[in-house]
Amino acid sequence: MLDQFMEEVVTRRNRTMENVLMAVANVSMVLSGILAVFLIQSLMVVISTRGFGAETIFYIFLTLFFAGSAVLLFLFKDRIRTEYEYTFTNAVMDFAQVFNNRKRKVLGTMNIRNVEACGMVSSGSFTRYLNTPGVTRLNWFLNRDADLFYFYFVKDSKKSLLIIEPSEIMLGLIKKNVGQGKFQIN
Repeated sequence: MLDQFMEEVVTRRNRTMENVLMAVANVSMVLSGILAVFLIQSLMVVISTRGFGAETIFYIFLTLFFAGSAVLLFLFKDRIRTEYEYTFTNAVMDFAQVFNNRKRKVLGTMNIRNVEACGMVSSGSFTRYLNTPGVTRLNWFLNRDADLFYFYFVKDSKKSLLIIEPSEIMLGLIKKNVGQGKFQIN
């Protein structure tokens, strides 16, 4: 028996805004770091000449602000370029979120035979499951104008609605393996 395997990475179709934000984040990070270093130097001069006073507190807050912004931009700028990775292996799907092609965050694994229902977001069944009381919506897609697909499942008495954007080939594998009557059309 041959294994069914497919892996796909979902990226934004229009990456112009991502590239602009990444450039702005990098420039802001460098400028904040340089300003923080100069403010530390100024802070030392102020403390050595005038002692500790109200002006010193202002320099401390300003230095902490620029140093903190440089550190936060360094830690979180990779999240600007986010991708989703879907891996299908013999009716088991693995989901991951990839940041800037470097950091990978595993989102979960799901046996698609255990879902209660699935179908296209454009169908009426999606609205029915979305309006179910207590349902948690998991948006693991990037392009709102894509043909989105949903899985409705209950795990540990918690209702969830997972929305992804698979390709036509992966959609065919899902339909073939999901089970009788679970793929909703209307």
